[in-house]
Amino acid sequence: MASRVSLKAKGKRKAGKGSKPAAPEDGSAGGLAKEWSTWAMKKAKVLAHYGFIPLVILVGMNSEPKPQLYQLLSPV
Repeated sequence: MASRVSLKAKGKRKAGKGSKPAAPEDGSAGGLAKEWSTWAMKKAKVLAHYGFIPLVILVGMNSEPKPQLYQLLSPV
């Protein structure tokens, strides 16, 4: 009889959205640096996405001459 080969990965699961990436198995500093840089880039992307319009309004309201809010929000 032929033996069956199992294709299941033991102890590993897929990383879903919002889950922490798996720690590097060898514990190297390079893997840790990559994990932290990936985490930092995700946070920076979210910050840039939600912070851009408020930043434009803040800078515009603190400039001279002071524009009205609708002037800052209008595309022209």
